[in-house]
Amino acid sequence: MTERLIQSVERAADILELFVATYPELSIKEISDHLGLSKSTVHGIIKTLEHRGYLQQNSDNQKYRLGVKLFELGNFVGKHLDIGNIARPIIRKLVEELNETVHLTVFERDEVIYIEKLEGSRALTIYSHIGKRAPIYCTGVGKAILAHQSEAEVDRLLLKSDLKPFTDFTLTNIEDIKNHLATVRGQGYAVDDEEIELGLKCIAAPIFNHQGKVVSSISCAAPKMRLDEEKLPKVITGIKAAAAEISRQLGYKDTH
Repeated sequence: MTERLIQSVERAADILELFVATYPELSIKEISDHLGLSKSTVHGIIKTLEHRGYLQQNSDNQKYRLGVKLFELGNFVGKHLDIGNIARPIIRKLVEELNETVHLTVFERDEVIYIEKLEGSRALTIYSHIGKRAPIYCTGVGKAILAHQSEAEVDRLLLKSDLKPFTDFTLTNIEDIKNHLATVRGQGYAVDDEEIELGLKCIAAPIFNHQGKVVSSISCAAPKMRLDEEKLPKVITGIKAAAAEISRQLGYKDTH
């Protein structure tokens, strides 16, 4: 059964969603024209929204703009979005699909920290555990985050890191790492191919918040022999899709 939607609430939402960077301020006539509503209908809704603080009027040109109430609500939502609770069912579904270990990390104070780890039926003992900090330059979860920082921030983070080799495959030269990060950005996911632990391969993708900033990453880790030519595309697709869904639920809007 289709749920009954309240038309006046729908119209109020349509009005609020008109205000974007292209239209920071709008007159009643402009709103009426955009939505195909009568000016009297728009006027009544706008006056109600203004009364509640969701819109405010510019006294210089009589146009309306978003009010401080939306800013207050936005801040509240941003502070109380729990990425772990959002990601957990998505991770669980991904583990069921891939039957491999999936991690969730957050990026805090220049560090990548594992906050979730869910194993498939073929669990393995690997580098990660909840609460452990991950090197940002040579792990999939770290590179997925690092690739989306500014060039200045990448330089700062790499210069302060002890770029030690964990295996013969670890990149430790800053220019080599930066070139590799360009590939990560372009393809939308990072690969750790035995860089942190021999025999281990990891596919990771970045998670964006409502401000478009990378705040987290998700990964699938497995013995390299299991991520063969047949399974690897499925893992890449699954990880990217999971990261995109978590980002969407955090309020991220991909404009590409």
